[in-house]
Amino acid sequence: MGASASLVLPRTPRAAQPFRFGLTPVFLTSDLQLLEALQHYLTVAMDTEVQLVLKRTYQEITSQLLSGLLDAAWICGFPFVAYRRELDLVAVPIWRGKPTYQSYLLVSADREATNIADLRGDIHAFSDPDSNSGYLVTRALLAEQKFKPQDFFKRTFFTYGHRNVVRAVAAGLAQSGSVDGYVWEVMTETEPELTRQTKAAWRSDWMGFPPIATSAGNAASEGIARLRRALIDMPTDQTGRSVLSLLRLDGFATGSPTLFDSIAGRVELVRALG
Repeated sequence: MGASASLVLPRTPRAAQPFRFGLTPVFLTSDLQLLEALQHYLTVAMDTEVQLVLKRTYQEITSQLLSGLLDAAWICGFPFVAYRRELDLVAVPIWRGKPTYQSYLLVSADREATNIADLRGDIHAFSDPDSNSGYLVTRALLAEQKFKPQDFFKRTFFTYGHRNVVRAVAAGLAQSGSVDGYVWEVMTETEPELTRQTKAAWRSDWMGFPPIATSAGNAASEGIARLRRALIDMPTDQTGRSVLSLLRLDGFATGSPTLFDSIAGRVELVRALG
C-alpha cells in the first residue's frame, strides 16, 4: 500500500506547485544578486512560490517549455519564431525606451573591419545554435551571399553564452564573434576592462528583444496572468526597480508578435539555402 500511495503524489493540484521560470545564459544570469532579487520580486508580486530554472542552452529551455516542465521562460526570438504555433508571448523587455535590440559582429579593438566580408577566413565564435543575435543573424548575412558558416569561416565554435563570446574575442581564442548587442552594451558598464578589448565591426537592424514566453496551452492560465502583471508592474516596486537596474532595462510591455517578423524572415532565408 505504501508504494501505491506514493504514486498518487504527482497528482497534487497544480496550484500547489511552484511557478517554474526558465532562464538561459543570454542574460546576466551568473549574477547571484540579480537572481535572488528576481526570484524574491516574482514570488512576492505573484503571491506564489517561484522557482528559477537555469539551463546551459536554449534547446534545453525551449524543450522544457514546450513539454510543460516550465510555466514560462525568457527565451530568444529565434526559438519563439521557430515554435510560433506552440508558444505564446507573455511580455517583451524595454531597453533604452524600445522593445528591440541588435546583433553585433565583434572583433578585437585594434582590427580594421566594417562588415562580414572582412571576417572571411576567421575563427568565429557563436553563442548558441538557437540564438538569434548569436547565430541566426550571421547565418542570414552569409545566406544572402549563398554561403554557409563552414564555407566562409576557417572554423566556428559555440560558447553557450554571450559573455563567453566577448571573452573569446578579447582573449584571441576567436578572431570574431556573433554577440547580443544588449549584453555587450551592459558589459561595457559592468566589465569595461574586458569589452574595451573588443569592438562592434557591424550592427544589425533593430529586432524584437528576447521575449518572455509560455506554451500556447498555458497562455490563459492564472499563473501567466500574474506573471505578466508582475513584469509590467516592476518599475512601481522597489525590488522590481532593483532588478531592472541590474538588468539595465526600463521595464516590460505586453508587446506584439510582429516584433519578431524580421527574425522570421531570417529563418526563411537560412532555410532556403538548405
